[in-house]
Amino acid sequence: MKSIVTEIKWALTFVVMTLLWMLMEKLGGFHSERISYHAIVTNFIAIPAILVYVLALREKKQKDFTGTMSFKQGLISGLIITAIVTVLSPVTQYITSVYITPEFFPNVIALTVKEGKMTFQEATDYFNLSSYIIQGLIGAPIMGTITTLIVAFFVKSKPQPVE
Repeated sequence: MKSIVTEIKWALTFVVMTLLWMLMEKLGGFHSERISYHAIVTNFIAIPAILVYVLALREKKQKDFTGTMSFKQGLISGLIITAIVTVLSPVTQYITSVYITPEFFPNVIALTVKEGKMTFQEATDYFNLSSYIIQGLIGAPIMGTITTLIVAFFVKSKPQPVE
């Protein structure tokens, strides 16, 4: 198996991208005065997330596989990135919740209760650091695997005709 330096680099890039995205959401007011739009806006993180995987697998193909990469090689590489991102997701969530946007949970709880979507206790049980860490540990491997399958399919090399 080839070195996983490329995967580590891109997993860390993904973590930094995620933290920057959270900072941009906060600065845009989507964790405070525009929190009612948060559920929509936060989904757009998929665009840079997919871009990171595309760049990662393209670099893996060029740098580590000298321009030719099978679907399986791309799949393995993407799954390694996903595993690293998943392992780091509790740290990412902690940094986000404690340092970047500590007001997010109280604000989203207040909105959810105000809109009648949950009781205060239900919202408090759902919108907290522990719950979001668990959601990240479940969501990261699912979304990472789906992204990997799609990106690996498009980044793989086409078989060369035998002459």
